[in-house]
Amino acid sequence: MYEEFYGLKEKPFSIQPDPDFLFFGRRHSMAYSMLEYGIESKAGFSVICGDIGCGKTTLVRHLLNNIASDIKVGIVYNTHQKVDDLLGWIMLAFEQPYAGMSEIELFDAFQKFLISSYAAEKRVVLIVDEAQNLSPGALESLRMLSNINADKDQLLQVILLGQPELRELLRRPDLQQFMQRVAVDFFIPPLQSSEVAKYIQHRLSVAGGEGTLFTERAVELISEASKGVPRTINILCDMAMVYGFSSGSAKIGAELVIELLKDRGEYGALA
Repeated sequence: MYEEFYGLKEKPFSIQPDPDFLFFGRRHSMAYSMLEYGIESKAGFSVICGDIGCGKTTLVRHLLNNIASDIKVGIVYNTHQKVDDLLGWIMLAFEQPYAGMSEIELFDAFQKFLISSYAAEKRVVLIVDEAQNLSPGALESLRMLSNINADKDQLLQVILLGQPELRELLRRPDLQQFMQRVAVDFFIPPLQSSEVAKYIQHRLSVAGGEGTLFTERAVELISEASKGVPRTINILCDMAMVYGFSSGSAKIGAELVIELLKDRGEYGALA
């Protein structure tokens, strides 16, 4: 809608995870380093937490684009507290047959998959998204799967991604054995106010923009309203550019952002 008006080749502030737009702030850089370390060190469990919209999924997408060819990755997205067939979802994630199998048959099939992958010199990494939705029983099942070893080598590595509730879940006394298996953990906080301007400029540059589109005060207002959460920053910047295009504004200034925030407060469907 506004791309041509602002000289952009694509929308800079989509809320869809896109590794091409990944901004490596200090905390995101550290989180990515921890993910890389977890895989390279063959950690049994790695845990990455952060608030909704902090960029966890985008970070993992970037990881997948740069992962070694000798690693098989499966991703489980369908997590919820009542999931009682987690192993079935895991088999599906690795494109393994699972239909009509009993739990024992699934375990046996997955164990054979791990062993055959190991024999082919392929490492297996399972990523579980929204892991805060898993029940303690499901997490215990993951711990049991991590017990499948060959000599000194662990055949399965697990990366858990989740919201802050995941930290509270893992601190339960009955999950103490699970916590002892976590070798890598990191919490991604919101962007600091000093990073928001760099974040906005980074996304505009990736989208083909030149120069500075948002004024300093406009960025400050967006930083305050978003509390540094990248997804919220994207939503506010995207709408600000719609407002700017509609009014023919070459720059996104404070007055325009104030109008946007006021309208969202008064007329927003979710206000």
